[in-house]
Amino acid sequence: MTNQLLIFSISVFTGFFAIMNPIANLPVFLGLVEGADKKTINRIAKKSTITAFIIVISFVFFGKFIFDAFHITIPAFKMTGGILLFYVGFEMLQSKKPSAHSQGSIPVDDGVAISPLAIPILAGPGTIITAVNYAAGTDYAHVGIVVGVFALMILLTYLTFISSNFIVKKMGDNLIAVVGKIMGLIIAIIGMDMLIEGIKLAFKI
Repeated sequence: MTNQLLIFSISVFTGFFAIMNPIANLPVFLGLVEGADKKTINRIAKKSTITAFIIVISFVFFGKFIFDAFHITIPAFKMTGGILLFYVGFEMLQSKKPSAHSQGSIPVDDGVAISPLAIPILAGPGTIITAVNYAAGTDYAHVGIVVGVFALMILLTYLTFISSNFIVKKMGDNLIAVVGKIMGLIIAIIGMDMLIEGIKLAFKI
């Protein structure tokens, strides 16, 4: 039984890491909080990770009820998430670097902590479906492992995000601007891919 739980734990961790990958999400975070001071970065990192944790754990325990109650389908969830991501990526591509950036920090809307960071980047369709699949039809021990492993992933993501201030200083403003544009393009592409995936599921293509 202990070996089975260990194997299950490794499987859950691998699944969550593949979907959430904190290292891969760091450039996205940097692009969204560019120009913010350390206090703001830490606040957004904390808010986004806690929100993502609450959302995913809610689906672990009440997933079927939530989808049924609001008549939400997986294709609709994927398409909506895809549109949100595409919009964020497009905005990042269109944004211009403030001329006063080097003179100090600039205001950053805390709303990015909820969307797109918490959802759909951290608590996107892939993460939610992964969590629900691992927890569905299992006992309390397995559900506890899913919750514990996801909490670990959230902690790793938070630690990665709050270290971004150090990375910004080392990389420099110009390189951060380039990374922001590149990540904007990548986010837009990911959003479009998610939208296409949702359409395929909806029309059984």
